Amino acid sequence: MGTGDGLFVYHSARSNPQKFFIGIDANSRPLEKISEKICRKPAKGGLPNALFVQSAVEDLPDELNSIASEVFVNFPWGSLLQAVAGGNQMALANLRLMCSSDALLRVTLGVDPVRDRAEIERLDLPVLSAEYIDSTLAEHYRAAGFEIIRSEWQENSDWANLGTSWAKRLKENPNRSVVRLTAQVRK
Repeated sequence: MGTGDGLFVYHSARSNPQKFFIGIDANSRPLEKISEKICRKPAKGGLPNALFVQSAVEDLPDELNSIASEVFVNFPWGSLLQAVAGGNQMALANLRLMCSSDALLRVTLGVDPVRDRAEIERLDLPVLSAEYIDSTLAEHYRAAGFEIIRSEWQENSDWANLGTSWAKRLKENPNRSVVRLTAQVRK
């Protein structure tokens, strides 16, 4: 969800040919080249196990209901950031609708309180802290049908392993805090 340039989906699909990957983003423009690439013949880089959908988290198509065994949200911005870091119930509930009964939601948040101040204020986001995640954010996730089972603060050196274009761009900023949340659908 919030697939950006689509490279995370592309690389995931390429290294896991037995799984099907759907990249979803409200802005289709960054996905134009990668969308063309996945439609090629497999010998020329095409991937029959990948698909891109233009949609915002607030308006996901019904065809995505209960389809996902894992949902990744990597370095979200805008309303998607507000959903996963601020606990927007409607958006979190829409993410839950995509999930199968035993699905995992994996969220990677990377916020710099100085450089991202305007967006933080615009979205009225709290400071990301372990206390906030364990109390307030965990309650929002529970209300939407998820249980946060792990939160891990990442060192800059670990960012390259995340496999996203944004991780590569942001890793040089020592003021950017990155936290990875893993939530499971509540039974």
